Amino acid sequence: MDILSKLQAPEGAVTKRLRVGRGVGSGVGKTSGRGQKGQKARAGGNINKKHFQGGQTPIQRRLPKRGFRNPLADIVVNVNVGALEAFDDGVQVDLVALHATRLVQGRFDVVKILGSGELTKKLTVIAHRFSKGAIEKIEKAGGKAVVLASPASPASQDNATDSSSS
Repeated sequence: MDILSKLQAPEGAVTKRLRVGRGVGSGVGKTSGRGQKGQKARAGGNINKKHFQGGQTPIQRRLPKRGFRNPLADIVVNVNVGALEAFDDGVQVDLVALHATRLVQGRFDVVKILGSGELTKKLTVIAHRFSKGAIEKIEKAGGKAVVLASPASPASQDNATDSSSS
C-alpha cells in the first residue's frame, strides 16, 4: 500500500483554534481571558511593542534629534594609493580588479582613490573619483588616472523620466 495516503499528524499536534468571547459556556466569554480592566485588557495595549519600557518615556523620545541623514546619498568606498602597490607594474586597475584583490568589498556606489601612501608602479587606475594628491602620485609614477562617470542617483533618474514624458 501507499504510505503517503495514510500519513496523519501525531496525537495532539493539531488543536482547534480558541474562539474567545463566545458566551459564558465557552469558558472564555465576557472578558475573554484578559481579566478586568487595566492596560493588558485593552486592545493593542502597547505592551508587546519593541520600544515599550513599562510606561516610562521611551529612549528614542528622550534623546535629542539632530542633523539629517540623506537616504539617497552615494555610498563611497575609499582606496589609498599605497594599497595599489599590490598590483603588478603596467596593469589596468578597475573596479573588477579592486574587487578581486579585496581592496573594495560590500555594496557601494562610488570608488574614490585617496593620496595616502606611496606608488612606485606604472598603473592605469580607473575609478569614479580621485583626490588631487592621488592624481599627482599616480602620474608621478608614470601611470594614468581615468575618471569613470558617476552612477546616476535615483533622484536624478526620476527627474530624467519626468522631463522625457512631457
